[in-house]
Amino acid sequence: MPDTFKTRVIDVTTGSRETVYDLTRECERFLRDAAQGQDGFLNVFAPHATMGVALLETGAGSDEDLLAALQKLLPADFPWRHRHGTPGHGRDHVLPALVPPHATLPVVGGALALGTWQSVCLVDTNIDNSDRRVRLSFLG
Repeated sequence: MPDTFKTRVIDVTTGSRETVYDLTRECERFLRDAAQGQDGFLNVFAPHATMGVALLETGAGSDEDLLAALQKLLPADFPWRHRHGTPGHGRDHVLPALVPPHATLPVVGGALALGTWQSVCLVDTNIDNSDRRVRLSFLG
């Protein structure tokens, strides 16, 4: 059995347009309190049917490239069977099959062990709901 398990739910506002929201700083703040220098794992879980968690470089165009690719893979004007919400909202419900709503990341010495250009991001194409919750859990 692990020595430490701590979890926290945080509120995030992703805005009124499709977005890649960088969650890395919130993860680091949580780990300062939860990991206290220990090794372990951070699980990031988005309990929403229309959102995903991804690791990618932000600020150099990759976030916009991801959203553009998702628009091509999941076009809003496709005849989605899931039709409530704004036009094309059915695509938002397919998104988590391509960008899963969770990620488990290594923590070494209490810090995320990410690659140089990696960020922990929420991928949110649902413009109908900008108020989101994310569960961060540390297992050490």
